[in-house]
Amino acid sequence: MTSRNLKIRAATGRARRSAADWAGPHIRLARMRRDPVVWLIAIAGGFGIAGAAIAFRELIGLIQIPWLLNRSEYVITAAASVPWWLIVAGPAAGGAIVGVILTWAMPGRRAEAVADVIEAHAIGGSHIPLRRGLISAAISAISLGSGASAGREGPVVHLGASLASSLARAFNLPAAARRTILACGVAAAVSASFNVPIAGVLFAHEVILGHYALSAFVPIVLSSVCAAVVSRAYYGDFSAFFVPSYHINSYWEFPAFALLGLTCAVVAIAFQFAVTGADVAARKVHVPLWLRPIIGGLAVGGIGVFLPHILGVGYQATDMALTARLPLALMLTLIVVKTAATAITMASRFGGGVFSPALYLGAMTGGAFGIIAAAIAPDLASSGGLYAILGMGAVAAAVLGAPISTTMIVFELTGGLALSIALLLAVSVASAATQLVHARSFFHWQLGMRGLFLDEGPHKRLVRSLKVSDFMRVSGEDEDARAFDPEGGDPWLTPTDTIESALRAFDASGVSRIAVIDENEATLRLGWALHVDALAVFNAALIEASEEEHR
Repeated sequence: MTSRNLKIRAATGRARRSAADWAGPHIRLARMRRDPVVWLIAIAGGFGIAGAAIAFRELIGLIQIPWLLNRSEYVITAAASVPWWLIVAGPAAGGAIVGVILTWAMPGRRAEAVADVIEAHAIGGSHIPLRRGLISAAISAISLGSGASAGREGPVVHLGASLASSLARAFNLPAAARRTILACGVAAAVSASFNVPIAGVLFAHEVILGHYALSAFVPIVLSSVCAAVVSRAYYGDFSAFFVPSYHINSYWEFPAFALLGLTCAVVAIAFQFAVTGADVAARKVHVPLWLRPIIGGLAVGGIGVFLPHILGVGYQATDMALTARLPLALMLTLIVVKTAATAITMASRFGGGVFSPALYLGAMTGGAFGIIAAAIAPDLASSGGLYAILGMGAVAAAVLGAPISTTMIVFELTGGLALSIALLLAVSVASAATQLVHARSFFHWQLGMRGLFLDEGPHKRLVRSLKVSDFMRVSGEDEDARAFDPEGGDPWLTPTDTIESALRAFDASGVSRIAVIDENEATLRLGWALHVDALAVFNAALIEASEEEHR
């Protein structure tokens, strides 16, 4: 062999060793994170969750049959052909069934939705019991099928997350992988429910994970795409709303688009105040839980007799606003009445979400604004339908606190990509104005009512999710050595106390070691909590969270 060949072989060997040395650690890290398993679960989950989302939508249609006599989403048309008493009886009967399920089968006495998924990701170990997910989905399907004024996105997201959570637990995935799989379930649910795969990916990152790490992006995309394939194979490849080809007449309209954003902020703020205020008021009214949805159903049905536009998810009314088929007076009326109907629905413990109502209110606000703008400047103003699209995105983004994914949802729902600049302007103005008043999204308001303030940063989430049991040092078996007097004045903790409570106890007492006692037998010391251990666990969790968000 020539010296030239020997040099070539030596160089090739060094290149191979360099490639192995470079790629080896990354491959080992991927195996440690179980990335291949996560990708396969994401694909399988996408297909399965799409099937569940389709079944959920079909169940809503089946429940409509007894009182609307058809399964169509065109509720306004259907309501016009049935007696008025059926419109009242439908929501009331649905409320009766919901009341029974809430009383006897639902642990939290309410249907769960998006806020519960955010809570599970933040402090619940990314675990949502499958039974709770299925019962919540059943409650929401009965509610929406019987005419309750709410959206179907929240229930579908929760259902998808509960299915994904069960898969993650079945494969015993590490904590970071469980969080990723939970987000995969959310993305698949949004993608299948609305036929919006890109928005599903963004929604999962923006609302659930709170970051755009590449390690999470890949499985979430896989899950969302698989769900979209199943949804399009079943429903066809078309947007949820049929929108004509609108275009912006003049760049002089952009001040009007900004003003529309402010107007939408007012509507979003009023909507959140109405829903939260109705919930607080309902808690002060002492009636049996089973009766609450019946009363709410009678109220919604009574409104629906005169304005069937507010019944159910409201896609037909939204579509009519987007295609400029509603008069100004009716749209202004529906903004107020739909807000009231949704507030009653949510306060009455019906199942459902707020995304569809937010789209509805935005379409009505934008449509009405467009008619007024055309009357003021007929030569400059674009179609009222164009303003309805912009309003739809602006109100929804302000309510959900998710401007990026909401903007993409509107693009995919309407096919209105040509309106991107105007939509971004309206969404940003509406979001900024709403944040000045509410300082948090509707979902974070719901969590705040439970004492969970996730918008304070990841460190707050961690100090409330980590427990004393995560770092305590267990005592020996000698019972005499483990005796403790809780009345002796020495500080003490229990294994289920949060690390936040522990750190406060260390600070207040000034000691470096605190006894950990049995919750059921206060005189029995289980071990010790050391200040240095608490800080070490907390710092390690912060580092892990930072790595997960940037990997």
